[in-house]
Amino acid sequence: MGGVNFRPKTFLLRAALCAMAAASTAAAGARCVDEDTLEAFSQGATAAVPDADPRGQLQALVQEALSRSHGVGASQLLAMAAAQDVEEARAAKALQASAGVGFGPGGTRTSEGTSASSPAQLRASVNLSQLLWDGGRNDRLVDWRQQMAESARLGNLNQQEQISLSTVALSIERSRLRSQIHVWNQHFRKMSCMVRALETIVNADRGRSSELVQAKKSLEQAELSLTQTRSLVRQVEIRLRRLVGDGLPPIDGLTTLFSDIPPLEVLVADVEQAFDIGQLGAQALAASRLADATAKNTSPQLSWQLSAGGGVNAGRDSGSSGSGTYSLGFMLNIPLRTPGAEHGQRAARHRAEAANLQRADAVEAKRFRVAEVYEQAVSSQDRAKRLASLLRSTDQVRNSTLQQWQQLGRRSLFDVMSAEAEHYGLRVAYVNALHDVQQLNANLLSLGRGVGAWLR
Repeated sequence: MGGVNFRPKTFLLRAALCAMAAASTAAAGARCVDEDTLEAFSQGATAAVPDADPRGQLQALVQEALSRSHGVGASQLLAMAAAQDVEEARAAKALQASAGVGFGPGGTRTSEGTSASSPAQLRASVNLSQLLWDGGRNDRLVDWRQQMAESARLGNLNQQEQISLSTVALSIERSRLRSQIHVWNQHFRKMSCMVRALETIVNADRGRSSELVQAKKSLEQAELSLTQTRSLVRQVEIRLRRLVGDGLPPIDGLTTLFSDIPPLEVLVADVEQAFDIGQLGAQALAASRLADATAKNTSPQLSWQLSAGGGVNAGRDSGSSGSGTYSLGFMLNIPLRTPGAEHGQRAARHRAEAANLQRADAVEAKRFRVAEVYEQAVSSQDRAKRLASLLRSTDQVRNSTLQQWQQLGRRSLFDVMSAEAEHYGLRVAYVNALHDVQQLNANLLSLGRGVGAWLR
């Protein structure tokens, strides 16, 4: 046989060990499978519970947030206060009445030179008056107050919309992270199964201990991702509890609730219906009405007035005596010189023009923002579709790689771990793409008529 050193027993022993390892590896591959099929996962990161109404559940959560919000309560009170300001402005043309009482020394003097004094005089007076005409100044002030009240009302609705959007956004983010936990849980269980299988293999073949180390490293990485995602869920839930309280029911089916993106033309047209744009419009109208009222400051004012008064004199040698006066008539007040009135009118006009420009700028900025977010939403939707197709390919690759690794030598464990990591990483990317569509679509709705109105 020359110099060949052939040991039949050693060869048979190694062959037996290899056969045992191959059998163990094949058995491990058969057991270490995902609980969910790829087809079920690709239809949604979170399976919806039968008869579940995600829209109704989310609407109830939003209503709870609105009822608990101090900011919404404060804006409601401000709107009520602005409504009372309107009534106060209207009352300026109503009948005004006043009464006065005084006590102290007093006296009278006539044109003939006679005079009378009293060390103790009791005086009383009553005045009635009503504004008849002021050039329309008070009417413009009422219009100004009405527009300010409308601005406060829209401010309250805008505050409600912001709370609604925050609640929806946090709920979608919570759904995103819970779906990621589902994926990382599967990855962790898959790696745990692989580690247990390799421990059995290493007991039969010590030469494969490096593969066990590699598998344990992948298991630790999966556990780290799972732990970090659970921490992020807790952080989001803390922020959500601040809005809705401790009751946080799971909302199923959020990956499809905001999946239909409205046409861009409809979204751009809805910008004019946004509460914050309406509030700016009301403020611009209010500034214009205030400028009109300021221009009427120099107008004559006509009113009627009734005054009556009387007094009782006491402490003189002749005893006590009484006197009374009254007057009734019209009063015309004509401003003759009001320095600075013209500057005040110009300032009011400039403020009104500035308010109109601010509204126009806000509308333009929102329209471009709608176009930007719309493009992001469409891109996320396309990315989700492409990832779903790519996931099927990576699923086939990892299954083939696992099968070739089981045949001892066709593929290394590094290839298996790399294929698994790529597949689960793409599943997480798919979860993110689905929820990005939901978040961006909710933002699009909030830029127009509002996500709260859409939920209702």
